[in-house]
Amino acid sequence: MKINVAYPPNATQKLFDIEDIAKVRPFFEKRMAAEVSAECLGDEWKGYVLRITGGNDKQGFPMRQGVLSNKRVRLLMSKGHSGFRPRRTGERKKKSIRGCIVDSDLSVISCIIVQKGDNEIEGLTDTTRPRRLGPKRATKIRKFFNLSKEDDVRKYVIRRTISKEGKKDTTKAPKIQRLVTPRRIARKKAELAAKRTNRANQQKLADAYATNLAKLMKERAEARHRRHNSSRKSESKA
Repeated sequence: MKINVAYPPNATQKLFDIEDIAKVRPFFEKRMAAEVSAECLGDEWKGYVLRITGGNDKQGFPMRQGVLSNKRVRLLMSKGHSGFRPRRTGERKKKSIRGCIVDSDLSVISCIIVQKGDNEIEGLTDTTRPRRLGPKRATKIRKFFNLSKEDDVRKYVIRRTISKEGKKDTTKAPKIQRLVTPRRIARKKAELAAKRTNRANQQKLADAYATNLAKLMKERAEARHRRHNSSRKSESKA
């Protein structure tokens, strides 16, 4: 069985092939999101605690949180369910998935390190994988550089250099998302003004409709009253 261990603080992950089934036996009968001590994997894992995040069985079917079974089941899936991509609007389909309980039928167990031990794991905790791209959203840029609202976010965008043979080096920067600019404020004001104008026009039309409807109902009532009086007069003459 294989165990894929990720270490989010360093953005690293490594796949370990465990041949001795006794070492992974403490993971059996545990559910997804359960925390397991990793000391059973070897002495270098002393003090480490792993959280189970998922896994795949030997045929490649993934585990699903909330399905309390250690076997494969078929669920009716629709749009929004993970592991299913509808081809038509409103399409639903039965798909096979593995339950959330770890069993010996799994080929890979995915885990993350929630508590680090004393020893370093080679290729996992002793290396750091740098981020290729910087933050793109304005609030995340402020959080990354500890900026205030008065600081200009556009000056702190992380640019990366693009090098090509025989060409001058160029730089690339992401387009800042959710950036509040004077143009955006003016556009929002115009949208709100248009909504208010539309609401006022709709209210005027509704008032005019109510007035015309009341007038029409009054005319119909008067016409019915005239017909009733004329019929009574003709009966009295007869």
